[in-house]
Amino acid sequence: MLGTLSLMGGGFLSALTPINILAIVAGTTIGIVIGCLPGLSAAMGVALLLPMTFSMGASTGLIILGAIYCGAIFGGSISAILIHTPGTPASAATAIEGYQMTLQGKAGKALGTACIASFFGGLLSCISLYFFAPILAQLAMKFGSPEYFWLSIFGLTIIAGVASKSLLKGLISGALGLLLGAKNDGQAMKDATRNCTVEGTFDLAGSSLEAFFAENDLDYAPETTLTRMITPAGKSRAFVNDVPVQLAQLRELGARLLDIHSQHQNLILSSEEFRTSALDTVAANGELLTQYAAQYARLTELRRRLAALREEAANGRRDEEWLRFQTEELTSANLRPGEQAELEEELAVLENADRIGEALTSLRNALDADETGVLAQLKNSENELNHIRSHYPAAGEYAGRLRSVLEELKDINGSAAAACERLDADPERLAKCSARLDTLIALQQKHRAADEAELIALRDRCAAQLAAIVHSDEEIAQAEAALSEAAEKIATLADRLHKTREKAAAGFEKHILSTLARLGMPETVFRIALTPLAEPGRTGRDSVQFLFTANPRMTPQPVERIASGGELSRVMLALKALLAERMQLPTIIFDEIDTGVSGRIADAMGEIIASLSASMQVVDITHLPQVASKGTAHFVVYKRGGRTDITRLGDEERVTEIAKMLSGSEITDAAVAQARILLGK
Repeated sequence: MLGTLSLMGGGFLSALTPINILAIVAGTTIGIVIGCLPGLSAAMGVALLLPMTFSMGASTGLIILGAIYCGAIFGGSISAILIHTPGTPASAATAIEGYQMTLQGKAGKALGTACIASFFGGLLSCISLYFFAPILAQLAMKFGSPEYFWLSIFGLTIIAGVASKSLLKGLISGALGLLLGAKNDGQAMKDATRNCTVEGTFDLAGSSLEAFFAENDLDYAPETTLTRMITPAGKSRAFVNDVPVQLAQLRELGARLLDIHSQHQNLILSSEEFRTSALDTVAANGELLTQYAAQYARLTELRRRLAALREEAANGRRDEEWLRFQTEELTSANLRPGEQAELEEELAVLENADRIGEALTSLRNALDADETGVLAQLKNSENELNHIRSHYPAAGEYAGRLRSVLEELKDINGSAAAACERLDADPERLAKCSARLDTLIALQQKHRAADEAELIALRDRCAAQLAAIVHSDEEIAQAEAALSEAAEKIATLADRLHKTREKAAAGFEKHILSTLARLGMPETVFRIALTPLAEPGRTGRDSVQFLFTANPRMTPQPVERIASGGELSRVMLALKALLAERMQLPTIIFDEIDTGVSGRIADAMGEIIASLSASMQVVDITHLPQVASKGTAHFVVYKRGGRTDITRLGDEERVTEIAKMLSGSEITDAAVAQARILLGK
């Protein structure tokens, strides 16, 4: 023990030197920055900056790496608290409560708490490490395969125990997701060796979905059945009223049939897209948005084309002189297909004219000498054969064949004579042909062409590029005119969207405020702010903000920043009630939308949810007796014998369940009486 304390003392003295103190400050600062960046862990930061310590002393290097690690662990809490994104895995839990404090305007308090907790936690862990590391090391050395196996089993058991309460809800959500066209990731399938079939029947009476069925060549029925089948191989088939459909069609129909609100969906209020979509739903901008989307796509394509034309023109102007030089050079060469072969043949004749002349002359002398030539001798033989044909009939045949040979030889002799007359060893022509061939070969080598045909193709390409450069200004002008026209149309559509949104905003605000007043927030301020964008985006030129404050003396701020968890739940319920009414959804599922509320507010929330059931099927997952008592049917989820089930409760069973939700596992007479009051019995 004394040896350990002595070593600790020496370590502290070494750490307190100026250079090491500076290393601590620098390392901590760098670590905090690394921790703030989601995707970079503390270990990764240490690994990336390890080369920086190679030139340092051993103690300084270890100190700065330790400071980086500790700073990164705390830095992960900053992004977790401020933007709900853990910077490091260690700060995952901090994002849960820390971000909620940020939404309530208590970000500074949350960061201070995280800093103090990190300091004292790190200090205590270091002290523990100093004293217990030797003991733990000895224990770890005794671990073998069996110990590691059971340690893994223990971890998996803990995870399963924590997650088991949501198992059935997860399976139901997965089944609904498959039914509505979600991608199959295998998580909703209990047995991957068999076909998985999910089927649901929807009452579509009064849903105004006949047009959708007609557009998709589907048979409409007031009671429509959706079926989704997943094979063990992962292949999927979907049916609507036993008619095969594509998943895209199933998803589109599902979006018109069912809306699922999960307990974490309140965070969607921070989405610009959701806020804009909500306002457009109330404003009934569906057709106008379709027109705008088509025009926006055209505008985007025109911008891309204009940018491409300008880039091509810039590149062309940069190469214009070179292209012009190449074109003029190749054009002045007067290229002709097959010219090189002709020149090579002629050049071969001119270079060997003397030898060719001698050979032709020798041939003519052999054929046509006065008495000794082949022609004269064969002519004599022909005459003699003709004289004896009366005595020797075969001689006539020989004479005929010999006549044919004589005619061929006379033709050869005539051709040789003509060739001799044409043959001229012209040095000037030889030089001209040689120079022309050299020119062609030089052009081919310069432009890396195989023959004159490739040179001609290159000439034509250069000429076409030059023509394009000449006409590029005209094309750019046409593209600019088309873009300007599209921009005017998109501006007109954006103005129409803005006006419809402005008009709908007043009714939107009034409905939300009315619902929030019923939910115990009568003095709430809720406004929709439409801020113009610098240029139109995918959904128009409006930036939609929901401004909110529960205190009329405070300036309204974006609801996702200022509202508490309970306030967010009430705002989302008001929004969902309004949107469900406008969208005429047949079914809506609320998954613990009442999170963060209780008492009278929970009772009012239950009444609002119950009122929605007059025009649609409402499924509400709740742990509040005030809300559960408002339903027309009550289902309970329970575990028995390691199996999770769901069952519908009868009247008396329902009284008992509500009483249990009021008082816990021990049901009192007062809880039963209160349950009967809530149920109106």
